[in-house]
Amino acid sequence: MATALATTKDIGLEPSISGKVRDVFDLGDKLLIVSTDRISAYDVILPTALPGKGILLNQITVGWYEHFGDSLRTHFISDDVDDYPVPFRGRDELRGRSMLVNKADRFDIECVVRGYITGSGWKEYQHSGSVCGVALPGGLLESQELPQPVFTPATKADEGHDENISFERMCETVPTATAERLRDLSIDIYSRGREYARERGILLADTKFEFGIIDGEITMIDEMLTPDSSRFWPADKYEAGRGQESFDKQFVRNFLDGIGWDHTPPGPALSADVVESSIGRYREAHDILFPNRNLERYL
Repeated sequence: MATALATTKDIGLEPSISGKVRDVFDLGDKLLIVSTDRISAYDVILPTALPGKGILLNQITVGWYEHFGDSLRTHFISDDVDDYPVPFRGRDELRGRSMLVNKADRFDIECVVRGYITGSGWKEYQHSGSVCGVALPGGLLESQELPQPVFTPATKADEGHDENISFERMCETVPTATAERLRDLSIDIYSRGREYARERGILLADTKFEFGIIDGEITMIDEMLTPDSSRFWPADKYEAGRGQESFDKQFVRNFLDGIGWDHTPPGPALSADVVESSIGRYREAHDILFPNRNLERYL
């Protein structure tokens, strides 16, 4: 098992920005993004790191970048540490968990796509029959597949809670033509990723993307279709009308709810069996989606 990396400060590197999971280094026209082993739940960073989690997240994103290839414009340059500039070049601690990317002018919008009614969307639907202003058919069951994917944007918060918003409100932040392009692109990417995952036994219930502008073009940035940004359900155990087993961090949320944590900082420590089970689920998701990618060199 990989040694846990909770922060790049532990290996003598001071990040420009430290998010919930990623440490980011500003290199001028480029960024170095390092996926640490931190885990957050309910927007609180927990005190327990999950050894190898950052590697798995990073490798799933790179796997998707490779899968979509030239059909999707991304900010990705390389995940080979030997291609990095000094002082990052050749650093073994960064192998597998980092990527060099082009810097983008980020849209401050989370582009959320829902293919199934679950989570906060299910809660809202029970009260209003809609999600983020999008009316849905009556009589849906929890976790039921929607007739077609629904785009439900959210504000992008560097700290604290993202806020679900309507498409109309999104157009107050982003020009309408750009918002429409982001919506259509998000639904297309989700739909293609969902079909690929379904063929391999994973239901991609929902996801969120981030985009920016590079050289005047809309570009995918940050993570893509990972267990941290998406809900992954095993297809062979799926049943509408209830909550689902998952490959994502819902397992951690369930543990935290089970011990009665009130979702306010500081977060409680995770037990050893929760850590082991969570890492196992992330690893299983990676291996189902991308069985030919060699993780052993990193883990």
